[in-house]
Amino acid sequence: MFVRKKKNPSGVVSVQVIDKSSGKYRVAKTMGSSFDPEEIKKLYRKGKKWIAEQVKGQDMFAQKTIEDEEKQVVKHLLSNVDNILINGTEKLLTRVYNRIGFDNIDDEILKYLTIARLSQPMSKSATVEYLRSYFDKDIKLKKIYRYLDKLYNTQQDKIQEISVAHTKEILGHKIGLLFYDVTTLYFETDKKDELREKGFSKDGKHGQSQVVLGLLVSKDGYPLSYSLFNGSQYEGRTMLPVLEDFIQRFGLDDFVIVADSGLMNKTNIALLENQGYKYIIGARIKNESKNIKKWILNQKKKKGLFHERDKNGKRLVIGYSEKRAKKDRHNRERGIKRLEKAFKSGKITKDKVNKRGYNKFLEISDDIDVTISQEKIKADQKWDGLKGYITNTELPAKEVRKQYRSLWIIENAFRITKGTLRVRPMFHFTPRRIEAHVCICFVAYKVYKELERILNYKNFNLSVDRVLKIAKTITTIQVKLPKSGQIMSETMFLTPKQKSIEELFEDDFWRNLD
Repeated sequence: MFVRKKKNPSGVVSVQVIDKSSGKYRVAKTMGSSFDPEEIKKLYRKGKKWIAEQVKGQDMFAQKTIEDEEKQVVKHLLSNVDNILINGTEKLLTRVYNRIGFDNIDDEILKYLTIARLSQPMSKSATVEYLRSYFDKDIKLKKIYRYLDKLYNTQQDKIQEISVAHTKEILGHKIGLLFYDVTTLYFETDKKDELREKGFSKDGKHGQSQVVLGLLVSKDGYPLSYSLFNGSQYEGRTMLPVLEDFIQRFGLDDFVIVADSGLMNKTNIALLENQGYKYIIGARIKNESKNIKKWILNQKKKKGLFHERDKNGKRLVIGYSEKRAKKDRHNRERGIKRLEKAFKSGKITKDKVNKRGYNKFLEISDDIDVTISQEKIKADQKWDGLKGYITNTELPAKEVRKQYRSLWIIENAFRITKGTLRVRPMFHFTPRRIEAHVCICFVAYKVYKELERILNYKNFNLSVDRVLKIAKTITTIQVKLPKSGQIMSETMFLTPKQKSIEELFEDDFWRNLD
């Protein structure tokens, strides 16, 4: 549009707004007529203003039309949303599960029970609802229970074989070190049977029935094998059955077994010697003979300095740590404070006579009179910072201590299985389903450790727990295409936290990991 000044035959000038549409000119608006030049200028400016207002109105209309179109598109899209899944952990953990090789077991129930255990550990009935609500997987509870029986009968050995094969592969086909330890798993019941029995509980649940779990792991904590024992079983009798079964099944011939002193007695050591197994175990130096104790206390205490001597054909290695000495002092002082509070009256009740802990510092006279012995405290102080190891290897003393200290790896394994995976308390009450439940937790722990290895390998600056916590918030939108009926899926990364792990869901991240 433009403003035109048209001079009529009478000499008057008309001011008009002209619109050109489809190649034709038409008068859109007549602003007025005049002989006066000043008036004509005013009419001209008025025409320009009118055009500006019309253009602005058209722009607003056009903008409104675009917004309406966008809203219609979004509304149409939303009307075709078929499902929204909160399945970040499923997509991520499936990759890890398959990399290990567990997908070679042709049964999806194992995979989903494993992923659910890592995502939201709950009872089996609650897991059914979780899988349906978050992953859109409708697995019946009866089917899960039937699978647990199947897992116990046919797949338990296959699972351990897959785990060992994968561990060998990532460790360069040589396992080398074997770490063994036990823990206890309790039930929310005091009922007993051939497997569930009361015993010494490492969880402090002495009034409830339990089972004993023996776990064998490799360097860096990768799980290799496990076994369940009656809840009253003495832990020292669990190691050799697990160890020998593992060695025979997988043909191991070059390894060192590392175990805590609590698992070792003269019989176990003799059996290890007879089989030709190499080992490193913790020594109970305060229980040694008078001559050996005297020798230990006469050695110089210095960080990095080791002393060793022969003990019945084996090496007794002694080391000192300032950090350990500080811890020993702290624990003793805390224990003495508890004693002072418990026995401040100078009397002792029958229920506390055999109480474990720091009662070794007490002197009891006339059956009930109690005092804290300063002499016993001074004698105990001499052992601060000292730690002993028994080994039949030829490893340097420093390496012996280093390998023994790696026992924290298996302690961490129990922390993860009891904490993150919530292996206990258990609510199954038949041996086969108890075994199957532990087996699923074993698979879940293996997946956890493999994800941890991958994150470390890629220098990904987040822990497994943190990654899983974020992944649990990631959703996938499924849209049904109206004409073809096909389902289109898109995983959404919206928040900064979600974007921080987005690359874990991309194919490029998973290439060249070995």
